[in-house]
Amino acid sequence: MIEINQLSKTYGEKQVLCRFSASFPEGETICIMGKSGCGKTTLLRLMMGLEPPDNGSICGVQGKRISAVFQEDRLCENLSAVSNIRLVCANRFSRPQIEQSFAEVGLEGCLEQPVRELSGGMKRRVAIVRALLADFDLLFLDEPFKGLDPETERLTAAYLLRKTAGKTVFLVSHNPRGTERMQGRLFRMPDPPILSEK
Repeated sequence: MIEINQLSKTYGEKQVLCRFSASFPEGETICIMGKSGCGKTTLLRLMMGLEPPDNGSICGVQGKRISAVFQEDRLCENLSAVSNIRLVCANRFSRPQIEQSFAEVGLEGCLEQPVRELSGGMKRRVAIVRALLADFDLLFLDEPFKGLDPETERLTAAYLLRKTAGKTVFLVSHNPRGTERMQGRLFRMPDPPILSEK
């Protein structure tokens, strides 16, 4: 179980999370939804340890191997698609295995193409394959289906489901269709704190 207790986070004068508490079971996909500004991305960043909370605690993630797809693809633009994969999985997978993963998300034939030449949707899928081929215990997905047409989204969600069976996955999305495809437990974030007028 991953336990979040009284978590607060403020950026400047904007309070994003205010004494937020929740419990999430391991080995499942948690689909996190909520209004813009309610702290969905901030929650993922705090859980990944990318920044500290102002107050509160997170238990159950310490020592776990983490992989992620961020809102930005964060690929090495001058490297090929396959080289971006090799950055995280080294030689754990053979060339045919990587080719198979690319084929499963509709990316046949672009392994050696520089990432800078790929479309936004293609880059998104490279980022997803890279995250899934890393060695992880916890997977964090922030708007993973951004920029994908419905059919590509269907293919990609099916690939994610196959690769994350039995794993702990946190998915943030504004897209109800995408969360439905992931067949996870829905968690709605509370509305963002109301700012009082000065």
